Amino acid sequence: EVQLVESGGGSVEPGGSLRLSCEASGFIFGDTDMSWVRQAPGKGPEWLSLINYRGDTTWYAESVKGRFTVYRENAMRMLYLQMNDLHPEDTAMYYCSRGYSTYIPPRRYWGQGTQVTVSP
Repeated sequence: EVQLVESGGGSVEPGGSLRLSCEASGFIFGDTDMSWVRQAPGKGPEWLSLINYRGDTTWYAESVKGRFTVYRENAMRMLYLQMNDLHPEDTAMYYCSRGYSTYIPPRRYWGQGTQVTVSP
């Protein structure tokens, strides 16, 4: 069974940082591109980043480029999203997902999510 379990969300002030983690199981993680997606209340999902299976190539949405960094540890089956200089508009549920190029992956590829709230 494919499982993706996110953690590391929380509440921070604008300008703060968080690191999200995603533990993967049930598939060959080291052969799989991975993405991060978020969804704010009342809005559709937004693709944020993609990292290739080797971890040596990344892509980002313009909204997070320069502030967020995706990386992975294949030996540990872990995916990460380092988020710096957070803005209130970054408030959303964040999901890791099996990659789907730079598109929003199908919902069935996502984990259960972790909440990020950015407010003064």
